[in-house]
Amino acid sequence: MAMQEGLRSEDLDSCFKKLMVFGAAYGGGGAGEGGNWKDIPMELLLRILTLVDDKTVIRVSGVCSGWREAICLGLTRLCLSWYALLPLLIMCKNNMNDLVLTLAPKFTRLQTLILRQDKPQLEDSAVEAVANFCHDLRELDLSKSFKLTDQSLYALAHGCPNLTKLNISGCTAFSDDAVAYLTSFCKKLKSLNLCGCVRAATDRALQAIAYNCSELQTLNLGWCENVGDLGVTSLAYGCPNLRALDLCGCVLITDESVIALANRCPHLRSLGLYYCQNITDRAMYSLAQSRVRNKHGVWQSIKPPRYEDDGLMNLNISQCTALTPPAVQAVCDSFPSLHTCPGRHSLIISGCLNLTSVHCACSVYSHRSASTTAH
Repeated sequence: MAMQEGLRSEDLDSCFKKLMVFGAAYGGGGAGEGGNWKDIPMELLLRILTLVDDKTVIRVSGVCSGWREAICLGLTRLCLSWYALLPLLIMCKNNMNDLVLTLAPKFTRLQTLILRQDKPQLEDSAVEAVANFCHDLRELDLSKSFKLTDQSLYALAHGCPNLTKLNISGCTAFSDDAVAYLTSFCKKLKSLNLCGCVRAATDRALQAIAYNCSELQTLNLGWCENVGDLGVTSLAYGCPNLRALDLCGCVLITDESVIALANRCPHLRSLGLYYCQNITDRAMYSLAQSRVRNKHGVWQSIKPPRYEDDGLMNLNISQCTALTPPAVQAVCDSFPSLHTCPGRHSLIISGCLNLTSVHCACSVYSHRSASTTAH
């Protein structure tokens, strides 16, 4: 077996053992019986590689030209968020940026690429390489890439127009101009994480997202303090399929944002309003009224739901100290999937001592059951 120097390891040996097992299942002679590893069918090799970690996949790709070609053509998902193991790879020189520059021209069929980092190493050159070679990319995670600039987003806009999921949380150097430009090309985005991107997440950027990305379902704007009612209202009108929206720490928004979401986003299932202290009862009653309840709604609210009902399933209103119990209880009554009971907290009210009297339907049913049993 032709194998490059330095590629022998316990992980690679484990991979070979799996190859031998699967090879036996195919009824053919393995490498130990005079066979040749390069003769392993491509489908079998790719199936086995789904059982090992991404570090092993990259190392195995250097065993022989046949394996390298098979992996490069067949691999669709790759995670490089294992910085602690990078010193084992000679080619990367302890740097994720160099590793991406080496791999991007080879793995051209990638659809999912995770480049999340603990120590910022990724530079614009690596993202540009991904954009130049990985045109089928659908999901990309660049979170905590503090060194990246707008140049990376411009490159992705032209090279990866089919992106549906993008995570750039913590990338503080990006601007709203670059985000607006990206969305004008990547119009298929369904999930976008801008958490902590203070410069990138502004009302102007949200207006561009609303105009270009009508299919958007998940958006994280946590701690983007420049987001205001204009941007959120634009989202509500331009992205009616929103399922999850995190506005935690967006201190500028008011009831107008929540009212727009309640009226225009009927599929909303998760809403984060942590520390949005300008939110009042008016917003809560708007959410409650958006729920169209059938004629049996009153009775359903006191029965334990066997199946999670449609509608809002997660609501975080922690530190929203202006809210009163009747308004929040109205929301809880309208959406049976919101729970305050132990172990199922989906209505989060921590920091709001005046809301301790709010209870979900489970509590009501439990109390009624206990009373009936006692009687």
